[in-house]
Amino acid sequence: MKMKRVVVTGVGMVTALGNDVAANWGNLVQGKSGAGPITRFDASKFKTQFACEVTGLNMEPIFDRKEARRYDRHIHFAVYSAEEAMRDAHIDMSQENEFRCGVIYGSGMGGVHMLDENISAFATGDGTPRYSPFFIPTIITNMAAGMLAIRYGFRGVNYATTSACASSSHAIANAYYQIRMGMADVILTGGSEAAIECCGIGGFNALHALSTRNESPKTASRPFSASRDGFVLGEGAGTLILEEYQHAKARGAHIYAELVGTGLTADAYHLTASDPEGHGAKNAMQLAINEAGIALEDIDYINTHGTSTPIGDLAEVKAIQNLFGEHAYRINLTSSKSMTGHLLGGTGAVEAIISILSMQHGMVTPTINHEEGDSDPNIDYKLNFTFNQAQSRDIRYAMSNNFGFGGHNACLLFKKY
Repeated sequence: MKMKRVVVTGVGMVTALGNDVAANWGNLVQGKSGAGPITRFDASKFKTQFACEVTGLNMEPIFDRKEARRYDRHIHFAVYSAEEAMRDAHIDMSQENEFRCGVIYGSGMGGVHMLDENISAFATGDGTPRYSPFFIPTIITNMAAGMLAIRYGFRGVNYATTSACASSSHAIANAYYQIRMGMADVILTGGSEAAIECCGIGGFNALHALSTRNESPKTASRPFSASRDGFVLGEGAGTLILEEYQHAKARGAHIYAELVGTGLTADAYHLTASDPEGHGAKNAMQLAINEAGIALEDIDYINTHGTSTPIGDLAEVKAIQNLFGEHAYRINLTSSKSMTGHLLGGTGAVEAIISILSMQHGMVTPTINHEEGDSDPNIDYKLNFTFNQAQSRDIRYAMSNNFGFGGHNACLLFKKY
């Protein structure tokens, strides 16, 4: 069977840096941080009191006020970013076979706000269960995918992926396979997360996973620096429209990039920690390159997982150096999480879009918050981490890495169109 080519024809994004792609890109290039004190609840007793919150999102053009209250924030983010992606792609369903249009969408934690709100209300009440009838439908991680299919009338493949911080990268990879094998023409894919809630912050604090740099939130996420002390929790969503190449060409679609390779592996090492030698990450990148049929030396850019955790950052650097050897020094490495925070299940989609935009604009966004002298003796700073300042570069092949709790590794490889 001859495999189909897969291209990106629409993108949409919501993060702490902005509620559309243009705002996000502008702030990323300028090296702005989206971190600030938590406003969603009183975090004064938590070890971490800051995060990268989405602000100013007006859902009323999409849902009326009553309807909006029924759905968890991760669904709001998914639908909002999907609206932008659908407009961008100019999909006209009157011209499409609805059974060849699908949705594969990721979330690591699902409806955290609704879970927190309903259980807290029961625990502090008189013992009478008064759960919302929308409690179950909006906490389950598949519901964003279901809502999107309902909204756009996509009657083809429809499911969710959940693999912690690799969830939306897995969603994109699975969408790619469906189109490659000729099972679909168009798939709306990506991921969404909204875990800035009491149980989200409290739970990650208990794992010692979050930065506690409360005195300086905007400088707290500092990937690859010696003083990194954990990630900054973010929220939001990224949505991509993947399309079969000939289908996109026939309707005159704007093509952003071609998705040419994926690599999916497992560390099989630890519940939350990365394999310290980065074996699984290395294998994921190698598989993506093999699938694309290119050489190691063709890679120009890697949007790293780069969460700003002591073990994870070092493991990824080892994986990159062990795989690419001398060519590693010629690659622009960057961590978007230094600005957006870590969107967990939404992060892979957001970073895939950033990788694509970097190719389009010939610009590598920076890894911010690195200070002179803040050097980890275990990291080779001859590597180009694109610290603090965006860099112009013609990018032919861009790679996006995401690794999740449980040892889930996902790598996406895009080609400039």
